[in-house]
Amino acid sequence: MTKVSRLFDFPYYQLENKPNNSALVTKYNGEWVPMSTQAYIDKANAISRALLRMGVKKDDKIAVISSTNRTEWNIMDIGVLQVGAQNIPIYPTISSEDYKYVLNHSESVYCFVSDAEVLDKVRAIQDETQLKEVYSFDHIEGCKHYSELFELGKDESNQEEVEQCKAAVKPEDLATIIYTSGTTGRPKGVMLSHWNITSNALDSSFRLPKIDGNTRVLSFLPICHIFERVLIYIYQYAGTSIYFAEGLDKIGDNAKEIKPHLMSVVPRLLEKVFDKIMLKADELTGIKYKLFYWAVELGEIWEPYGANGAWYEFKLKIANKLIFSKWREALGGELTTMVSGSAALQPRLARIFSAGGMQVMEGYGLTETSPVVSVGMYRDAHYKVGTVGKPINNVEVKIADDGEILIKGPNVMQGYYKDPDKTASVMTDDYFHTGDKGEIDSDGFLKITGRKKEMFKTSGGKYIIPTLLENDLKQSLFIEQVMVVGEGEKMPAALIQPNFEFIRDWMDHKGYVFGKSEAEISSSDIVIARIQKEVDKYNQNFGKWERIKKFELTKEAWTIDDGHLTPTMKMKRSVIRKKYDDLYESIYRS
Repeated sequence: MTKVSRLFDFPYYQLENKPNNSALVTKYNGEWVPMSTQAYIDKANAISRALLRMGVKKDDKIAVISSTNRTEWNIMDIGVLQVGAQNIPIYPTISSEDYKYVLNHSESVYCFVSDAEVLDKVRAIQDETQLKEVYSFDHIEGCKHYSELFELGKDESNQEEVEQCKAAVKPEDLATIIYTSGTTGRPKGVMLSHWNITSNALDSSFRLPKIDGNTRVLSFLPICHIFERVLIYIYQYAGTSIYFAEGLDKIGDNAKEIKPHLMSVVPRLLEKVFDKIMLKADELTGIKYKLFYWAVELGEIWEPYGANGAWYEFKLKIANKLIFSKWREALGGELTTMVSGSAALQPRLARIFSAGGMQVMEGYGLTETSPVVSVGMYRDAHYKVGTVGKPINNVEVKIADDGEILIKGPNVMQGYYKDPDKTASVMTDDYFHTGDKGEIDSDGFLKITGRKKEMFKTSGGKYIIPTLLENDLKQSLFIEQVMVVGEGEKMPAALIQPNFEFIRDWMDHKGYVFGKSEAEISSSDIVIARIQKEVDKYNQNFGKWERIKKFELTKEAWTIDDGHLTPTMKMKRSVIRKKYDDLYESIYRS
């Protein structure tokens, strides 16, 4: 029986224990096309045979860049890893210049891309890299299709060589280099071994609800990020059917088609889903309007394990039947669990969605920790709203004297590629310094309280933790993004990107007739006054020295393409501060 200790062991384990005729499912030309566990392995072996014939050797680097998650990515992943080479996943949304940096820094020799848009960005810098060839998953004129490797690997005469390569791969061998998007400077290449990720998948698997071959999972978070990638391995270990969404804009449609039981999310997605639900609620009238807001108010005070008592649970059953059932229908009707990571989740949303029968299990981790450190689980009293659960098995969490979260375990990275000094700067013995601050409560739950580097002092000597203020303010439907500023200044203030989409609908609902461009919205006295009302509301949660005294609205959305955000939607604080220096000066110098 296959012992799972390397990443390519997962599909073989599934084949032996939980074979699935729909192990991987991708939509092509409007039709969901399943691939069985056996076919998945057969194709991965063909890729391995082809790569060996192409001269790929142990420790060669193969880059994979895909705009969406898809079956092909997984086939390439296993095919590359089996020959002892490394899979270098690259975020599709970064610039051509960043492509060049990652491809050159990793010394990638081949590159596989998903579509024409990604291909164009690679072609723009290909001559400045060591790439021998580029292949595509889509059929694109002028680019070799990745199926050529199936043809090259069709002859099984060198399968024994593949088996020898597999046997030579040790759990401690390097499996992948993941380039973190980074909020400042060039990306760092995080080196993760087979065992780093495999141990994390195995130890994390116990925190998911009971899943098996009858479970349908919808996958849409970027698989180039370690969060979704480790979940894919967990899903394979459990034998589930993994459906790859067509794109972020198609999640709702795809969910209605496949009726998933489980999916991973990021807080911003839940915020957007909630925003849309609330917008539709404003169109309701009479008893329907009252019932809707009654249900939401019930959800806002939800506590797990029936802690609110029998009368509350009775009312919640009614709310679920009348209101929350429609929310579930919009996501297929069978979704029971969402795993949330990458950023802090508003406790209010965790309560409301959980009250509606879609439990949100928040977790915490970093690329450097493969990634899972802790995660909530409804079973066995492992769930508490406002925390990121308890540490998983075999991972030790220690809080340093200054409040920094330190991690020790088999999931901690091998280091930063080609950067021993940077590696040494984040390690003390076997402990990785996360840069995050947190605390562990008396029940063993971990709570994140902010970023060590992002905390600052005002000129009056008061400490401000911007993330706490930002997370509260982003609960407002009127605020899409917010960055708290004020280091060395007399008071904290905020740069705010309005939720332009919501505000346009709000304007229509209220009958306002002023301009709807982003510039017109951000300069409208009506909008400024309304957002001031929101700021005043959330300020009440903080001490007087922490409250936002002034703010300015930006005239455009903060995006990845324009450099405001990393590919994982984290704010590039230094970039945003520089871009809006005029607004900053208006706050503090006018």
